[in-house]
Amino acid sequence: MDFLHRHIEALIFCAPEPLGLGEIVSCLSEMFGADVPSKDVGAALVELCLKYESEEYSFALEKLGGGYQFLTKPAYQPSIQILLRQHSQKRLSTAQLETLSIIAYKQPITKGEVEQIRGVACDYSLQKLLEKELVEIKGKSDGVGRPLIYGTSQKFMDYFGINSLQDLPQPKDFSQPEHQIGEERD
Repeated sequence: MDFLHRHIEALIFCAPEPLGLGEIVSCLSEMFGADVPSKDVGAALVELCLKYESEEYSFALEKLGGGYQFLTKPAYQPSIQILLRQHSQKRLSTAQLETLSIIAYKQPITKGEVEQIRGVACDYSLQKLLEKELVEIKGKSDGVGRPLIYGTSQKFMDYFGINSLQDLPQPKDFSQPEHQIGEERD
């Protein structure tokens, strides 16, 4: 049965979200080329949950959201917070934010069009946005030279906590300051 346990661990570890019993059974049945009984997988899951409750592990196997997922234990929260803080310091530069904003609002858009709007070259910013997977290549333009067309990715949506491009703030959502420099007051 250890063999089954290791395969279940591998599936749950690699899943980006909680993995349900049915999905685990389906994957294992396809891999083994034979039906794997749900009761055997369920029993293995119970044993794995008990195994990872032990103090020797920094994470536990938890049942949540209709499935199973590995989660770190609360005792390790301080070290995880440090890591997350260090990662959050790798913020987007002003040039990257400007480039990303143009792409988000004008997509699909070519690099040349972004540069025309910004007034400066955006090669470096665009490359960094591609590396961070906030922007992706959506195809090629029908224009001269068939330049690449860029648009935002699903990771962009996740990063900014929006469900669709319609959730982006619109110009009417930005309030104008009461007084601007050089403006006469009453």
